[in-house]
Amino acid sequence: MSKAVKRLVEAGLVLGVHQNQDDLRYSRITLQDGQLYLHVLQHQPSPPTHAHTIQLVMFVEVMEVMEEMELSSSRVFLDLTWPGSTRGRLHIQLNTDTSLARQFMLLCTGQHPSGSSFLNTKLLEVTKKGEPGECVRGGDYQYNNGRGGQPLLAHQRYQKYQESGSAGAVWSWSVPWRSYSAQFVISTRDRTDRDKWSNVFGEVVSGLDVVRAAVNHSDITEVTVVDCGVVLTL
Repeated sequence: MSKAVKRLVEAGLVLGVHQNQDDLRYSRITLQDGQLYLHVLQHQPSPPTHAHTIQLVMFVEVMEVMEEMELSSSRVFLDLTWPGSTRGRLHIQLNTDTSLARQFMLLCTGQHPSGSSFLNTKLLEVTKKGEPGECVRGGDYQYNNGRGGQPLLAHQRYQKYQESGSAGAVWSWSVPWRSYSAQFVISTRDRTDRDKWSNVFGEVVSGLDVVRAAVNHSDITEVTVVDCGVVLTL
């Protein structure tokens, strides 16, 4: 990245764009702590008036990078907030050899033709709060009440998924090809029994403390995903 482009990114003047037929959506690109973030795509009638023409080059490059990312391990982020808290970010490393992980990334970017994403979704439920095996569920992009989350992709019935009993595991509480499989679960405490969670497709690599703080909030349904996207490698 040249110094000129870096200054534009730092100033918020560079956007990514995704066009699907007549549907045009834009994504902010930011640079924080040496990492480049591509934020969730959102509808805008036109680019901001202050947009710089360098974006036209960036549009193509960004989408090419995202297509390549879908074939390898990728890192995504979720920003959480709730009343009385400051905004916190967690990074999740995905194993995109699995369809659940690719679906999760689509919901972080809003790249699916439907425009569905995790933006403004709420966390739904805490299981085993304060005990070993504690975890939290979220990701109902349809109804935001736990009754939605239909799969966006055609899932393979016999795809191999990891198992884990460790805090930080990201998994689906539904088998991939059934209803609600777009909902996700994040484990916040290790299990102490011999059983493990199945359908694991990712791991929290930073920000697990944010999720743990959210779990301790009095009403988990007040915890909201206020931003999401992917982390691009410079």
